[in-house]
Amino acid sequence: MLIAVASKDGKEINQHFGHAERFLIFDIENGDAKLVDERKVERYCSFDPEHPLRKHLLKGISDALSGCRAVVTAQMGEHPKGELEKLGVESFVISGPIKLTLVELAKIL
Repeated sequence: MLIAVASKDGKEINQHFGHAERFLIFDIENGDAKLVDERKVERYCSFDPEHPLRKHLLKGISDALSGCRAVVTAQMGEHPKGELEKLGVESFVISGPIKLTLVELAKIL
């Protein structure tokens, strides 16, 4: 199962969804989490007077996370969380070490 993570350092889940310019993609299998990809995205939190809710950016991020069962971030606003769920990406707000946290999360997904 693939899970996307917002992380500043690649070790901890420690980045706000809206500040992420990349998501680390981990494959969770047999009680282990392995980094398999890095997907660059346009940052959601950016000033755009033409599109104040930035729905177009959420679509792009959702497309970049294609194939992932979920996205895990340290923080996420309700609007992007709801919009991503409409696009089929389940969201979790959790902090902690990536591998341990993802292995535990996979047990309930």
